[in-house]
Amino acid sequence: MSPADSTESPQTGVSRSTWMTGLLAVILLLLFLAGVRGLGNGFKLFGSELLDGFFAATANPLVALMVGILATTLVQSSSVSTSMIVGLVAAPDNPLPIANAVPMVMGANIGTTVTNTLVALVHMARRDEFKRAFAVATCHDFFNYLAVLVMLPLELATGFLSKTAAAIASNVSGSGGLEYGNPLKSLLNIILIPIDSIAGAMTTAGSPAQGGVVAVLSVMLIIFSLLSLVRTLRSALQQQVATKIEKVVGRSALVGIAIGAAVTMMVQSSSITTSLLVPLAGAGLLTLRQAFPITLGANIGTTLTALLATLAVTGPNAQLGVTIALVHTLFNVTGTVVIYGVAPIRGIPIWAAERLADVASKSRYLAITYVVVLFYGIPALFAWLN
Repeated sequence: MSPADSTESPQTGVSRSTWMTGLLAVILLLLFLAGVRGLGNGFKLFGSELLDGFFAATANPLVALMVGILATTLVQSSSVSTSMIVGLVAAPDNPLPIANAVPMVMGANIGTTVTNTLVALVHMARRDEFKRAFAVATCHDFFNYLAVLVMLPLELATGFLSKTAAAIASNVSGSGGLEYGNPLKSLLNIILIPIDSIAGAMTTAGSPAQGGVVAVLSVMLIIFSLLSLVRTLRSALQQQVATKIEKVVGRSALVGIAIGAAVTMMVQSSSITTSLLVPLAGAGLLTLRQAFPITLGANIGTTLTALLATLAVTGPNAQLGVTIALVHTLFNVTGTVVIYGVAPIRGIPIWAAERLADVASKSRYLAITYVVVLFYGIPALFAWLN
């Protein structure tokens, strides 16, 4: 076999490695969807009394927000946490009500910013470089906190996000929820056979313990498949991502938002997109104002994962899963329009990031304290107290 045969198809011009990457991505996506479905199946076996007690604390919007932050910072991915939220909302008996899930989704949006903030800490040895990198990283933090500050009270007062999302979901999926009487549902059930077998061998059939094992194994499958999918796509597309970001620098804000969203949809991780901006800013190749629109686009692009997760949910509560996924999308889109679209408000995250970066560059311990307290300490304290 010639080298050309092993690397590229003469008819299509597509390399064999590209086909293999695509096939692996499809397999990992199926595993991810199976994990979401398995999570719902596992919680179905818990029983309503246990679930009511487990989620009682999240009836407090502030606690639910903190749970979303903490869960996302621990797994380092809002895609993982929001996908699990979709699975829980859509599970039989609706263990996680929409009202409780909305603040958790908002918290996930905040928690995902910890990754690029941690990347910025790598630049601490060089003060000016660190100042630029930390400003770009924390601007994402401040934007998401400001979006929650604006949108959460509005949602609690009017139900704007959840009602709009429910109306869209109803038109898209029908009043009975999404029912997949196609090969996808059967395929996901086949993938879940090993998990069901392990749980059945370890516990009594139909018991809450079996539900617990299924849920834990499903969460592990979600994390493994999604993080593996991100790594697979990142290795294949990272150079293209960097090139696209470099090309968009200096163009209009709308182009920056569009590129940020498109790149994030490709790599299935806003953390990758925003973390690429940090070293570029540290090197002086990207200013804070140039990076800001790309960050907002990444926020919007990351909502695709939760929407994909709805493909795995079936039954009477499937429409609720679609609703909470749409809440995530509407939250990010509306937050971008409200905050970035209003000039006086638009400058707040930039101003706050610049001030914090200025102080942090003079006191590196403050930067570390900021990350530990804001992303781990305060959320963990709220979760422990409740």
